[in-house]
Amino acid sequence: MPKIFTPTNQIRLTNVAVVRIKKGGKRFEIACYKNKVVSWRNGAEKDLDEVLQSGSVFTNVSKGEVAKKEDLLKAFGKDDIAEICKEILAKGELQISEKERHDQQDSMLKEIATNVADRCVNPETKRPYPVSIIEKCMKDIHFSIKPNRNAKQQALEVIKLLQETIPLERAKMRLKVTLPGKDAKRLKEKVTKLCSPVEGEEWEGDKLVLTCLINPGHYREMDEIVRRDTKGAGVLEVLNLKEIKEGEEVLE
Repeated sequence: MPKIFTPTNQIRLTNVAVVRIKKGGKRFEIACYKNKVVSWRNGAEKDLDEVLQSGSVFTNVSKGEVAKKEDLLKAFGKDDIAEICKEILAKGELQISEKERHDQQDSMLKEIATNVADRCVNPETKRPYPVSIIEKCMKDIHFSIKPNRNAKQQALEVIKLLQETIPLERAKMRLKVTLPGKDAKRLKEKVTKLCSPVEGEEWEGDKLVLTCLINPGHYREMDEIVRRDTKGAGVLEVLNLKEIKEGEEVLE
């Protein structure tokens, strides 16, 4: 029975996700597990061996054609396969079918819209928009989803764009600020400058307790005042992330 000849520079793989990059006029590919590519890119997966189906760099994964060492050196300026794979993972494009691409975009669209709805309100009603309305508005402004950026980053971009077309503002955070008596008078003015408005003020024993709304952009400054200026004796608590009306349930 005759033997089937398989060239030594060919490796046959099945069921792979291909990440491709063009560099130095040539195409280079690596063979990965699909779900692991996303995990690697968002930092959840740290083990390269868990991402790669093969420790080789290819010119064509589907044909099993392995890239030549001299081509890798010329294109990447190095011949360390692991480092080259990391570069391709970081900068390359994940090859997926049209249906997969469409499904991923739909999923990302909903995730971004949910992030926006969680962070913003209609300033006229002080209530959040339904996710479906945010999705429609994103489509109306032809927002281009970037698969390599996370939903939170893109949500901040969407907020700025939507503010030009619909009434939209960042939801205020409701905080409870507890200041020790010896620092209370000195720090109250600093704290209240960041509030809009102060909703409640009372003394609990020797501590001053303020309930207030702030713009989320002021949270870090507020946290620094409470921690640093009280030397850790003050307490800052987030009560909720949206303005709500009396009797409404807070959905986090």
